[in-house]
Amino acid sequence: MSFNISLSGLNAAQKDLDTTSNNIANVNTVGFKESRAEFADVYSASLFSNSKTQVGSGVSTSMVAQQFHQGSLQFTNNALDLAINGNGMFITTPEFGSQDYSYTRAGAFKLNDSNFMVDSQGNYLMALPVNEDGSVKSVSLSETKPIQIPQTAGQPKSTEEVRMSMNLPAAEGSHDPANFDPTDPTTYNNATSITIYDSLGEPHIQTQYFLKPTGGALNNDNQWITYVTIDDKPVDFADAAGVPLAAVNWDQDTNGDGVADGTQTAITPSGHVGAVISFDDTGNYLGSDPATMITQELGTGVNGAGVLGPGVDGTQRLDLKFDNPTQFASAFEVTALSQDGSTVGRLTNVEVSSDGLVNATYSNGTQEALGKVALARFANEQGLSQQGNTSWKSTQDSGVALVGEPNTGTFGNINSAALEQSNTDLTTELVDLISAQRNFQANSRALDISNQLQQNILQIR
Repeated sequence: MSFNISLSGLNAAQKDLDTTSNNIANVNTVGFKESRAEFADVYSASLFSNSKTQVGSGVSTSMVAQQFHQGSLQFTNNALDLAINGNGMFITTPEFGSQDYSYTRAGAFKLNDSNFMVDSQGNYLMALPVNEDGSVKSVSLSETKPIQIPQTAGQPKSTEEVRMSMNLPAAEGSHDPANFDPTDPTTYNNATSITIYDSLGEPHIQTQYFLKPTGGALNNDNQWITYVTIDDKPVDFADAAGVPLAAVNWDQDTNGDGVADGTQTAITPSGHVGAVISFDDTGNYLGSDPATMITQELGTGVNGAGVLGPGVDGTQRLDLKFDNPTQFASAFEVTALSQDGSTVGRLTNVEVSSDGLVNATYSNGTQEALGKVALARFANEQGLSQQGNTSWKSTQDSGVALVGEPNTGTFGNINSAALEQSNTDLTTELVDLISAQRNFQANSRALDISNQLQQNILQIR
């Protein structure tokens, strides 16, 4: 009997040594969770035995329990390195479309040849689908999908609308529109430019010129003429059908008495028509003539400006809108300037926020929300089945995976450019190693004594 008891003690001590050694071996393994060997005594008794004098039958290993407490974070320079500060676990799958889910705390992710986020074993990182504003569409394990980061962003979109807001200096001197020359800054007051795009995504420079005309009479000379060029070529304003306007007029005071006694056509020397914008005597915007400032077609058609080459949509027009411009006694200042076109963008940056939202930034200035990293937690983490490669699978003991968003409940938040280190405490493990060694030696000694006693009995004559 004593032999079996000592052997069970040796087996338990060996299991303790193995567990401790495995913890020490993985002290630098990202996402590793240390284990603890748990033991129980073996006791057997029959109906007719005396429990008061019954001796135990040794020890058995009841469980090697993994400890899922938080490991320390190591910060890196890779935005795709992710660490969880909380109880959640990353969800991965070995194949696209597979529902064979694994769960891990190791967040060393990278891009594969198809630009999907994968771990070192090629398993896909799963994410919750999101809307354009980054809000989650559905929180469900079956709805999760691998995260793919496209290298390019969308199709080219031609510019249809340019919006701007600015202050035109009230004290500026006036100029004769007949002398306007976009290449000569002395013939106009101010100018601003913006990049627009044609239907192929080709960029063009649209420049807006502002000129305070001589002889104006409306509201104490509070009128300006604006001209448009694209790639330094004049572009007319047009009517709803796209036909260039023949003339746009501003109120003129020819004799200087402050009363409008005639009109003047807002044209350039080459005959291209500008628009007139008007302010009241407090500097607030009244409107424009034409009221809707739409350019002629930019292509080479009958009514086209000829600024776009062949192979593009020549019917493209620009709708120019002012957002409450002012005419105050201060310097010229553009306070807002935007356009709605875009070219094909190349990937320039990837960011993962604390709530798990993966955002890609492209060279055309667009941002795209690609998904939100899905996290899972379990009612009983120690019931998970260890699979190797610092990953686990759910079992009946662990319960089903509960999926949620980072930064909600106890799932925890995401730290980008960081990795969770092993939660093994090396000092504690070395002390446990000494203790396990002593236990092994003590049980070996007990076995040796039992052997000596049996030899002594066998030698009795």
